[in-house]
Amino acid sequence: QVQLVESGGGLVQAGGSLRLACAASGRTFSGYRMAWFRQAPGKEREFVAAISRIRDSTYYADSVKGRFTISRDNDKNTVYLQMNSMKAEDTADYYCAADRTESWHPTVVDEMYDYWGQGTQVTVSS
Repeated sequence: QVQLVESGGGLVQAGGSLRLACAASGRTFSGYRMAWFRQAPGKEREFVAAISRIRDSTYYADSVKGRFTISRDNDKNTVYLQMNSMKAEDTADYYCAADRTESWHPTVVDEMYDYWGQGTQVTVSS
């Protein structure tokens, strides 16, 4: 089992940057593929970015491609989401998710992720 704790959220102006971090407990972090999802007020949760177990493969939602970068440090049991050129529509609660898997590929399917963090709020002012 793994516990996830997000940090790094806050208020930023449009065009600015934030870096989210998700720290995972446990000693087998490299056995989990990881992802970020977000949920804006009144909207469904949506996929943002995912990364494979050994960080050689990443997927992005079209809405963030070219602006956001997901990365992981398996030695630090941490996954990151660097968010640049932020827009008002990026405002949401951001959640880190983990899936224990033998697969070498990331996944965008939220039902595949068994573990979720508590979320961190991101607000982009226009």
